[in-house]
Amino acid sequence: MRKVNVHTIIDHARISGFHWMVMGWCFLLLIFDGYDLFIYGAVLPVLMQQWGLSPLEAGALGSYALFGMMLGAVGFGTLADQIGRKKGIAVCCLLFSCATLANGFVSNPTEFGICRFFAGLGCGGLMPNVVALMNEYAPKKFRTAIVSIMFCGYPLGGVLSASVGIFVLPRFGWEAMFFAAAVPLILLPLIYWQLPESVGFLLRQRRLEKAHAVLLRVDPGCNLQKDDSLIMGESNARPASLLELFREGRALPTLVLWLAFFCCMLMIYALSSWLPKLMASAGYSLGSSLSFLVALNAGAVLGAVFGGWLGDRINLPKVLVAFLILAALSVSLLGLKSPVPVLYLLITVAGATTIGTQILLYACAAQFYGLSIRSTGMGWASGVGRSGGIVGPLLGGALVGINLPLQLNFIAFALPGLIAALAMVLFALLKRSKVTTLAAAGV
Repeated sequence: MRKVNVHTIIDHARISGFHWMVMGWCFLLLIFDGYDLFIYGAVLPVLMQQWGLSPLEAGALGSYALFGMMLGAVGFGTLADQIGRKKGIAVCCLLFSCATLANGFVSNPTEFGICRFFAGLGCGGLMPNVVALMNEYAPKKFRTAIVSIMFCGYPLGGVLSASVGIFVLPRFGWEAMFFAAAVPLILLPLIYWQLPESVGFLLRQRRLEKAHAVLLRVDPGCNLQKDDSLIMGESNARPASLLELFREGRALPTLVLWLAFFCCMLMIYALSSWLPKLMASAGYSLGSSLSFLVALNAGAVLGAVFGGWLGDRINLPKVLVAFLILAALSVSLLGLKSPVPVLYLLITVAGATTIGTQILLYACAAQFYGLSIRSTGMGWASGVGRSGGIVGPLLGGALVGINLPLQLNFIAFALPGLIAALAMVLFALLKRSKVTTLAAAGV
């Protein structure tokens, strides 16, 4: 009986129809997720006018979904390592779709906030599981690029949300924006049928025949036999838990990774929630303000693809440091009186280096944590990051409420980028130190 390492098969596989299928469905799920997340920034100016919300109240209302996302990322990320990523993805998709659809029928801020909280639970849980599943099956040589391209569905969902808002809001009202959640509900049975289960989960469940079948789809030429013994090259004696993230030299890298997630998400949600409102206050029309949101998310797609390409060829933590410094610079310049083409360019760069960087951070976390704790590690990183997402809209609301000059608002949004850059410098040093220690020990 041969012992065959699962990682060896996956790492050296050629990109095939199986990989494109997994990436396509995950890409579509993230479009739905991104649409749901960015929809609040699109409808915010209308809600503030219709319900008479103060900036602080509007910021708090936007944080309900993000608080739900924090709990969802931690809860569903850990749960998926126990019940399987496929079931975790399905439950999350069902939850955020139903809650978002219900949002279109509410009549007051309280009902709106409750629906947004439950939508956030599903959205927060979906991201780490989708990224973990794609990372698990992507060949090593193209892993960062594949995960980054897949994650482009998330900002494209934001582009779709803002684009739909430009057309729908003046004609049908903000409620119609939420009815699009019926689409993922219709497609969910097909998605569940097509998506593969995590091979690591199948092996832990002793579903060996299914694991063999999935690996033959990953690499049809791997010559895997039915009586081959599959190993994952890592210990799976302990169940996935929070404590596992702090064992075997992972404690400090985990903490600085959490700090980078926190700061990056603070910037993203401060910008996505308040960019249309701030630009409207600066004298731009609602349509123009929403077009800035389109530019922000379009830039994220470019940043994710280019950053993923660089990450596979240079060094992902170094790429993240450079992107975060650019993020702080571009966001801080948004408050200046710039010509419109320059303003669009700055917003595009800001999207590439904030939302695009967050996509690369997910790829970085997926590569850092082992297969058996990947969803747990990414879920906790995402959950801690979501607390930064909660702070972002609240910070924006507080700043708008005290009538600061436009430039100071954007400088405040930019400062977390510098902190995140320092965190990733430390992460790179700690990771290098761990690799050196393992090499010296002959591991």
